[in-house]
Amino acid sequence: MSKPLDSQVALVTGASKNIGKGIALEVAAQGAITYVTARTLEDVPGRLASLERTVSEIEAAGGRAIPIACDHTDDEQVRAVFAQIEAEQGRLDLLVNVASPEFGEMVGVPFWEIPFEEITRCLEIGPRSDYVTTALAAPMMISQGSGLVVNISSHGAVNYLLSVPYGVGKAAIDKVTQDTAMELKPHGVTALSLWPGLVLTEGLMANTTVDADGKRTLHGLDISFGESPKFNGKGVVALASDPAILQRSGGSFFTGALAREYGFTEDDGSLPPLTEQGLMTIMDDGEIPDYWRGVNRFTDSEATS
Repeated sequence: MSKPLDSQVALVTGASKNIGKGIALEVAAQGAITYVTARTLEDVPGRLASLERTVSEIEAAGGRAIPIACDHTDDEQVRAVFAQIEAEQGRLDLLVNVASPEFGEMVGVPFWEIPFEEITRCLEIGPRSDYVTTALAAPMMISQGSGLVVNISSHGAVNYLLSVPYGVGKAAIDKVTQDTAMELKPHGVTALSLWPGLVLTEGLMANTTVDADGKRTLHGLDISFGESPKFNGKGVVALASDPAILQRSGGSFFTGALAREYGFTEDDGSLPPLTEQGLMTIMDDGEIPDYWRGVNRFTDSEATS
């Protein structure tokens, strides 16, 4: 039985855990030969995930994955990843840039008390690393006249969220997306940003509690509105399968909004809610679609990618 990404070649960065892992699992499950990167391959005691574990789960589900250890702050290591893909496959159809710094230490801290190296990290791993991978993917995609680059960003690019360095980094990612899209579009190559909602990552879930009524909370916050990492993977697959994808080039899209357009859901059939403020930033005419009216809302302070 054919799958939507059969014969395609994909690269997912930051794929050892969280959103990157969820995306890699879905992309591979839908037929793509999936290269995955992270700084290390092996399991490390005390850590919740590893690149080897991602590959094992993909293979157990019948997919094919090729792991490559890569520090995305090292341009030569990144060049080697693309050289390997070109030598082994001769093409690249999908690039998903997920690699990101950790943001936890900044949350709730005034910007004047945050160490200056944090803003450097938020600009280096994210906008700069996305720029480098997109630049290295471009020659292959341009030569085949097609390809999709998905940069994982956040509505923190336009609304205050988590911290100043976080928002600056996300805004820069979206600017990289918009401007690379301008130059790639004439060659049939699409670049766009994906905005997850609250993602129920391994780290987040490990710190939650289950109340007597079965409700899962994080520091008292009901997180039932959250998205699974795989839900965002389904969003990437839907985009990569869209024959009219070039029309979306340069845009930023909530995963939840895409789910309602393309018709995918969580594995249990549910749909996470959308934020009104975030949704309005991507609506061309400023109108809220009928499918959104009446759904539960959550505030910016409760959302994270």
